[in-house]
Amino acid sequence: MDLFDTVNYEEKSAPLAERMRPRTLDEFIGQKHLLRNGSLLMRAISADKLGSCIFFGPPGTGKTTLAGIIANSTSSEFVKLNAVSSGVADAKKVIEEARERLRLYNKRTYLLLDECHRWNKAQSDCVLSAIETGSIIFIGSTTENPFVAMTRAIVSRCRVFELKPLSDSDIIEGLKRALTSNRGYADFSLEVTDGALAHFAHAANGDLRNAYNALELAVITTPPQCDGSILIDRDVAAESTQQRLLSVDDGMYFDMLSAFCKSLRGCDPDAALYWAFRLIEAGCDPMLILRRTLVHASEDVGLADSSAMMIATSAITAYEHLGAPEGYIPMTHAIIKVATAHKSNSVINALGAASDAVKERADDKVPDYLRDRNYKSPNDSGAEYVYPHNTDGYVTQQYLPQGLRNSEFYVPKDNPNEQRIKQFLDLIKQQRRKY
Repeated sequence: MDLFDTVNYEEKSAPLAERMRPRTLDEFIGQKHLLRNGSLLMRAISADKLGSCIFFGPPGTGKTTLAGIIANSTSSEFVKLNAVSSGVADAKKVIEEARERLRLYNKRTYLLLDECHRWNKAQSDCVLSAIETGSIIFIGSTTENPFVAMTRAIVSRCRVFELKPLSDSDIIEGLKRALTSNRGYADFSLEVTDGALAHFAHAANGDLRNAYNALELAVITTPPQCDGSILIDRDVAAESTQQRLLSVDDGMYFDMLSAFCKSLRGCDPDAALYWAFRLIEAGCDPMLILRRTLVHASEDVGLADSSAMMIATSAITAYEHLGAPEGYIPMTHAIIKVATAHKSNSVINALGAASDAVKERADDKVPDYLRDRNYKSPNDSGAEYVYPHNTDGYVTQQYLPQGLRNSEFYVPKDNPNEQRIKQFLDLIKQQRRKY
């Protein structure tokens, strides 16, 4: 076996997800919000002017793949590190080589750092000057929100792009490509039913890598039929994903989910529990029900009873630790709590009103006394910020921009909890109008 044969063997023996990894933007699946014609990212890639950036999103959405495609679409060098296994010495070596490459050959270097949120401040600081001087083009890849999980110095020097979970149709598209591709199963006598594809996509939960792994497991573990072909139906797909089949069609599934949500909102705990367990019996993941319960705890209960939010959050944590069937007990607890709590949609109304105001008046200036005092603007009026804890716990100064003075986004409802909030806010607003 010569070297070429060895390389081919390694490629063929690689996991299906690795073999099917897109090599060009034309092969890339999903993320249309980032890769549509005329988008910022597409223009930057086409002009070979993409600067340092961070891709963040759930696993299996194409973060590392997209970074590799970008690097390979240019004449630049591409170096990959993993933040879990690399440290300052590795980064300094890459930076030194990148500077030498730029000096001798005028060739730039992309540094892809997987799981970049795992680097601490000292590790992150070692690449700052290289990013600023252009010695490297940094591309971070992370499943965590970089604005929370990473050092601000790095994030401030990068453009952040969020990748979304793939849709079922995106995942089915990827699976179909694997069935017909020479890198996949084009040479196999293989039939995968539409029902199996739909189940793979549903069970993958937006992660194409999961779907590829499940398909590969199904192919290598399913015995051939008499004619040598391999048939993968919904039952085989369910075994390969270790997730039960939905025993209802899509229409019935979404109808029951809608009935569950409306029962929570309508203060009917009996109906909410019935539809919840109908969904579980049909094969629905209980975590979906728990997530919906958490959303309604804020959307429909909100400030009428904030403890509903805490109970729903705790139920998710409890289920993650306990699993079924014990986890159904805290789930039931949360459903009953959310269904029987006083209802208020003031939170979701406030969200919409504030979002609309931002879109309409996005350029309004921050009042002088609320600005960062570490630097002084030449147009500063000299007004002083009043620290609330030096008074009675609140002050009458205006916090909104002048153009939105006295605007109200949060409007309390008539339940007991929010009426107490309303009395407090009314007292402050009366004083503020005199200001």
